[in-house]
Amino acid sequence: MTPAEFNALPAPLFWRRVACALYEQLVLLGVIALCFLLPNLALGMLFGLALPSWLSFCYLYAVLGIYFVWYWTKSGQTLAMQTWNLRIIGPGGFNLTRRLALRRYLLGSLWILPCIGLQAILHLKEWQIIEMLFVTSLFFWPLSIFIDPKPTGLRQDVPDRIAGTRIVQIPKSLVTLS
Repeated sequence: MTPAEFNALPAPLFWRRVACALYEQLVLLGVIALCFLLPNLALGMLFGLALPSWLSFCYLYAVLGIYFVWYWTKSGQTLAMQTWNLRIIGPGGFNLTRRLALRRYLLGSLWILPCIGLQAILHLKEWQIIEMLFVTSLFFWPLSIFIDPKPTGLRQDVPDRIAGTRIVQIPKSLVTLS
């Protein structure tokens, strides 16, 4: 497809976004296990070291950033987006540049800030924090499409509007297996 054709595609509806986000979280469990848990377990078992929580967070944030930026610049689709026939495009329907993908990743992760505030106010512990992060990323960001004044097929969530990117739904007739 040409960039102009990608640019003409409609935006996905709310439940497709939620399904894609849920599937993305399942995929990210594997990424986290491979790139985060294994090295940390090795450090702990071999050397008796544990990274401070702030360093672990920064490392995990960087690993996830590399995952998203790489997929978005390579094909415009993460593994979950490929499954749900979604694609992220830049202005004019072109693939994202590395800089634009990084900007989209940083803006897309702003949902963490209210979670940090709620955790401090409510004094959440362990699994409660994970549940809050899960629900926030799964439902609240996709719900932000409803504050977009555009018609239903053109609505984008907050990070995409600010970054200048769009998530579009690719028709099944145009999907090819690669």
